[in-house]
Amino acid sequence: MFDVLFLGTCACDFSPRLLTDKRDCFDFDVRRSSSMLIDGRYLVDCGPHTLDSMRIAKISLSDVSDVFLTHTHDDHFDPESVEMLAANRKEPLRLWVRADAEIPDLCGVSLIRMEIAKEYEVGELHITSLAANHTASPQHFAFEKGGKRIFYGTDGAWVLYDTFRWMWQKKFDLMVLDGTVGDYNGDFRIGEHNSIPMLRLMIPSFRETGVIGENSLVYLTHLAPSLHRPHAETVRICQKFGADVAFDGLHLKI
Repeated sequence: MFDVLFLGTCACDFSPRLLTDKRDCFDFDVRRSSSMLIDGRYLVDCGPHTLDSMRIAKISLSDVSDVFLTHTHDDHFDPESVEMLAANRKEPLRLWVRADAEIPDLCGVSLIRMEIAKEYEVGELHITSLAANHTASPQHFAFEKGGKRIFYGTDGAWVLYDTFRWMWQKKFDLMVLDGTVGDYNGDFRIGEHNSIPMLRLMIPSFRETGVIGENSLVYLTHLAPSLHRPHAETVRICQKFGADVAFDGLHLKI
């Protein structure tokens, strides 16, 4: 079983309320930089708000042993925050990045460069780097443990052919997909981010091809609040095509 905690679910249009009345709490519509914690120790992305989210969730910085980086944009990779995580550990913090990523020297950090479509192991966890349609050395992740699978696919638009061929019929128990753009057409971001109309096409195809099963969960993350309706309304929209909307502090057992 996986233990999954969403520490942040926002794109880069952060609300100034994170510095005022929402500084010490989670909120459905005032989102922090996208990040997810698996089994209390494996962190996917570490952006400018991740340590604040860990503080709110009462998670010790020393608990994190590994950071899996989707790409190097500064809303997903904050070097200072990564070094703070490392400073709280007796052993080096492992930072997993795509092979060609440009990463500065970080104190207390062991850098692991990942090859696309290659599987890696950390304890019981199996991790595969998958190609993503984005910039800044992007990669999606497939996590597997004890027969359960998670796909984490943000940032990125659609799913690249080689990635889909790898995913085909593996049946993920949880899919976390980019949901940057709202329920409208004509946004220039669709070259590297999903919109709700795009997801309406993708998710039924994932079910038809066996990438997700009848009981699989699908959640959208990396939402841009300025491009979406309020959270509750977005949830109603997405549930009609078999998806749900993640929020900061969402805790799942998979």
